Amino acid sequence: MRPVPLVLARVRDLVLASLPRMQELRYDITWKPDGSPVTAADIFLETEIAALLADEIPGIVFVGEESWTPGLALGTGWIAVLDPIDGTENFCSGLKEWGVSLSIWQGGIHRGSLLMMPELNEAIMTGDIPRVPHSRIVGFSSSYNARIGEGIAANPEARIMGCAVYNLFNVIRGAFARFVNPRGAWNWDLLAGVALAREAGCDVKVDEKDYDGRFLEPGRRYRVDIQHRYDLHPGQRPLGQPDPA
Repeated sequence: MRPVPLVLARVRDLVLASLPRMQELRYDITWKPDGSPVTAADIFLETEIAALLADEIPGIVFVGEESWTPGLALGTGWIAVLDPIDGTENFCSGLKEWGVSLSIWQGGIHRGSLLMMPELNEAIMTGDIPRVPHSRIVGFSSSYNARIGEGIAANPEARIMGCAVYNLFNVIRGAFARFVNPRGAWNWDLLAGVALAREAGCDVKVDEKDYDGRFLEPGRRYRVDIQHRYDLHPGQRPLGQPDPA
């Protein structure tokens, strides 16, 4: 078996090579029971990545947003968690702010993760996290919650992008100072991002508790609050710190 970073690089290359086919399937849309869209491109890419992972890591248990069913036995071996297109509403509306999220675990231990925004030609993965110098922007999830309204009112610069991968990617590298999702999202939306944020030295809270690196189980929502601790503008106070007396 190849080292996990090389497996992640193969997945990255596969996604980029798949873009022309995904464009062909982009507007082939069906609707889930909750009213959210899923495109033929979601299904296509999940199938392709699952096959690659099965070839690279025999016996791996695959948890994909479009194929997971309750009751799947996760076991204690290798597990991959994938969201093939995070921000499908953006994707099927012709926006480029959508992403791919993949996290690989073994025996409850994080082995590597990948976040991609393919149409923006951006990717980060375990061992390769680019940084930008400063930001005071706070990103919020797009499913409205009263805490989001309060957060927007309290921060001079706020963004709602409709894509967890976009938000996670940017807080990890420091282009956002913080990302807050008070309503909660699924493990395939968040697992790669919280693992990479922890690797990058961010302050990471899951369900209002410090994230300790544990595997997030499928089938339930998790609230996240991630702060990029160090790359603030000169003279900028850390978020949430009161004005000096």
